[in-house]
Amino acid sequence: MFFSFELLFEAILFGLLLGCFYAAVSLGLSVAFGLLDVPHVAHPALLVVGSYGAYMLGDWGIDPLVAGFLLMPVFFLVGMLLYRFYYETFERRGNAAGVNGLAFFFGVAFIIEVLLVVAFGVDQRSAEADYIGESLRLGDLRLPYRLLIAAAVALVLTVVLSNFFSRTFVGRAIKAVGQDEGALRLMGADPVRIKQLAFGIATSVNALAGAMLIIVSPVEPTMDRIYIGRTFCVVVLAGMGSMKGTLAAGLVLGVTESIVLTLFGASWATAVAFGLLLVMLGVRPQGLFGR
Repeated sequence: MFFSFELLFEAILFGLLLGCFYAAVSLGLSVAFGLLDVPHVAHPALLVVGSYGAYMLGDWGIDPLVAGFLLMPVFFLVGMLLYRFYYETFERRGNAAGVNGLAFFFGVAFIIEVLLVVAFGVDQRSAEADYIGESLRLGDLRLPYRLLIAAAVALVLTVVLSNFFSRTFVGRAIKAVGQDEGALRLMGADPVRIKQLAFGIATSVNALAGAMLIIVSPVEPTMDRIYIGRTFCVVVLAGMGSMKGTLAAGLVLGVTESIVLTLFGASWATAVAFGLLLVMLGVRPQGLFGR
């Protein structure tokens, strides 16, 4: 098998851009699952909803990236309502642990899939923008603008969320609520309210990440099944709740997947996320930046 250093370099560079994108679509789950310990398996389904939201706003001539920002307040409210229902139904009654919480969010994901199929059919949908399909040329190297934009947004989101969680009272309360609710109450904060805000933030990030998803590739209603393994892999690799770790884990997954894709083909690349997940759980269960 012929494999040049130039081809390896291109695979690594493409993998870095892809890894930033994987980090972006995993940041919301890093908050919901990593910090709040909520088994949010409906995260990728909401991600796809964000993509379809950007697609619909595109019919009005709105750029998909701008559409993602416009949808964030709506997704924030949806996230708060979803967590409130989850809390009243499960957490408040002590039934959130184990299969019950998973079953609830699996049900949410299934309902979302069905509604998307009914509304849009099973055909793929794509966004339109001047930069989609165009590339930045550096000699013989071409870097797709769609991945460059996704990488830039991922870096900005990581910086913003990291600063929010480390420098604000609400952010520090969100980081603390999953570890010691009693201590948080002594500080005068309502743990349920804090979790509700955090879940709203996690869901609002999905709006922007979903817009990037439809920029990177066409979407269809069952695409969440592809990303459920990748997003959970990134969060576990990162160390359950670390924003910087999420970026680092996304880069690890992106580069590894890109190299495997180049060496062995697309059929092997889909197994990379689960392979990395199994290795990390066996070697370092707390992740790269374990809390």
